[in-house]
Amino acid sequence: MLIDSQSLWLAETNTYVIAAEVGGLAIVVDAPPDPDGVVELLAKHDLTPVALLVTHGHIDHVGGAGSVVRTTGVRAYIHPDDDYLMLNPDVQLRQLFGFIPPGDYAPPDEFEPLADGQLLDLAGFEIGVIQTPGHTPGHCCFLISSEGALLSGDQLFAGSIGRTDLPGGSYEDLMNSMATKILTLDDEILVHPGHGAPTTVGHERRTNPFLSGLR
Repeated sequence: MLIDSQSLWLAETNTYVIAAEVGGLAIVVDAPPDPDGVVELLAKHDLTPVALLVTHGHIDHVGGAGSVVRTTGVRAYIHPDDDYLMLNPDVQLRQLFGFIPPGDYAPPDEFEPLADGQLLDLAGFEIGVIQTPGHTPGHCCFLISSEGALLSGDQLFAGSIGRTDLPGGSYEDLMNSMATKILTLDDEILVHPGHGAPTTVGHERRTNPFLSGLR
């Protein structure tokens, strides 16, 4: 499996491309408001995208989705519980940064809806959808069991967890999602987070200070 990432935009959000091989079909996970950066990452490996999976509706993960969809023609997927977050991108931008950076934040005309427990067959991979409410109501992680890989969005980071102080966030829900959906996975699962460096479920189980009560 080929999995590569690039940290993009003001929030240094990781966008990922996943493919069986160089020159093949690919899945994109998350689209920060730097669509050129997403397209460049695909071009780096001569990949043809077939889908864009969005972990959640915060602008640093979905703000470039409309441009990516219009440029590449792919289908975009998001959980409908986060649809409301995309109605007013200006509000999100002011909450996050206190100003509105220039850019095109218009979402795609239509998203395919994700559902907890759904299995997606994309680019030769079976991808499990794990809804993990807490950071946002519709936040989803994506598990590729055959490759031992989890795209965790802003649920779990190396040494940290997603923030819950933004509208729709819930610390109680996030920790419940962690206990019932993430820490039930094998220790060897490689976690590819929405920000920062990769880690493993086992390493976070043992060392992440936010998970000390869940081990």
